[in-house]
Amino acid sequence: MELEARIQRLEDIEAIKQLKALYCEICDDDHNPDRIVTIFTEDGIWEGKGIGTANGHDEIRALFENFQKMMSFSQHMTMNPRITVDADTAIGTWYFFGPFRFYAGNQAKWQATRYHEEYARVQGEWKIKHLKIAPPGMSVKYETGWGEKLYN
Repeated sequence: MELEARIQRLEDIEAIKQLKALYCEICDDDHNPDRIVTIFTEDGIWEGKGIGTANGHDEIRALFENFQKMMSFSQHMTMNPRITVDADTAIGTWYFFGPFRFYAGNQAKWQATRYHEEYARVQGEWKIKHLKIAPPGMSVKYETGWGEKLYN
């Protein structure tokens, strides 16, 4: 691989890392529905087992409006990215961990999972094409922790 192509690959990987950081920021900005659609492709998909699937900007916006009604706090932390770039498309996996507070029962939870994602370069800018939250994950009450069981 020539030097220019290697540098482009590294720049693309860094741009995708910044995109994921922006995704986390938007989630932690009260799941801002107006901001979230700006980082997905027009035909983008947000998919989470047990949560549902949103196709396109209108459904993704509605999903995040629903998240606003469910959660009073979230802190999305992603790590261990593995990103593969192929021209104007890419795939990536991330580990996720974060504390959440839900309005229902004023319940605090720890959650962890993995994201599997597809990206597309649109007019020179990387966007999320398909975000999938992959089971199994962890969702446990703050008070209980993850020592006893991983789902409640």
